[in-house]
Amino acid sequence: MLADYALPVAVLAMSFFGSFVFKDIKLKPFTYRANVEFFVVAPIHTLPWGAVLGAAGLGFCLSLLFFMDQNISSALVNAPANKLKKGAAYHWDLFTVAIINAFLSIFTFPWVHAALPHSPLHVKALADMEDRVDQGHVHQIVVYVRETRLTGIISHIMIGLSLLLLPYPMSYIPRPVLDGLFLYIAITALFGNQMFDRIMLFFTEQAAYPPNHYIRRVPQRKIHLFTVTQILQLFVLCIFGFSPIPYMKMVFPILIMLLMPIRHKLTPKFIEPKYLKALDGH
Repeated sequence: MLADYALPVAVLAMSFFGSFVFKDIKLKPFTYRANVEFFVVAPIHTLPWGAVLGAAGLGFCLSLLFFMDQNISSALVNAPANKLKKGAAYHWDLFTVAIINAFLSIFTFPWVHAALPHSPLHVKALADMEDRVDQGHVHQIVVYVRETRLTGIISHIMIGLSLLLLPYPMSYIPRPVLDGLFLYIAITALFGNQMFDRIMLFFTEQAAYPPNHYIRRVPQRKIHLFTVTQILQLFVLCIFGFSPIPYMKMVFPILIMLLMPIRHKLTPKFIEPKYLKALDGH
């Protein structure tokens, strides 16, 4: 029970230490612009046609990223291992996200969509987990998930109410505390990720491999080859995604889409489809 509140407790505790115990150290605080008006329609009508066409091109790239991120997150949430009873609605979810973001764009609000890692983490927070031992390896499985919309509604209402905490006490939260929070979430999201598990196999004795289904069905050399190809693709994505050049970042969604033909057309040329199905979890 206490572990469910570890993150907010850590943020409160470290914010206290950063703002009061180490007050002599100049930390960058949480900042916001107080003079910004809400629900002001963006002056779209003042844009020339050239800007509209340019925005349409950039919007297409952004839509690719939304499509991938939304559907990947939904697929992970609706994975068979989560044992959800309510059916998936990928098309309706994407349609709803499009309608919401169209409204948000008119008022220059941030966009929303299902994203990693908090969408799968939300499912785990609602799940009853059970430890299972298989050939000396302990792993957790989902026993039951409380499928409810109340947690999402209440959490987003609380996010909206957080505006009442501006400028104080929100300004007491140092930026390094938030950076550490996001870093912790990113690191903890790695555990249970199949790619990360396969990377760890490079540093694990073969006799100590966990009894995963793909290890039983795929030769070791093919597993490592598949992992290396994924690492190379991740490296290319990081180059474009973290580039200081804005125009390179615009290509990032297109690179994400290119991963699909690479996976379905190029990868099967050197890894048999039956092994790819096992690595994909089928």
